[in-house]
Amino acid sequence: MAWTILVAKGAKKQLDALDTVARARIIAFLETRVLSQPDPRALATRLIGDGENWRYRVGDYRIIVRFEDDRCVILVVRVAPRRDVYR
Repeated sequence: MAWTILVAKGAKKQLDALDTVARARIIAFLETRVLSQPDPRALATRLIGDGENWRYRVGDYRIIVRFEDDRCVILVVRVAPRRDVYR
């Protein structure tokens, strides 16, 4: 079963605020590396203390996601530089 990526409204604003190079790199990572995996959790790391959120690392940026197994959806919750994403 193929996974799809949905971007939450707040994460879309954060993604649009990034410079074009960083935004293109993050989108390419999600479309090529993550969607090519049969299990997208293989590239992700679970956040400590939060059972439902996971993160992907792309350079200095972190992509916080939530997996919805029943619909095979990866919901992007937050996109920000590492120094700001966990606040």
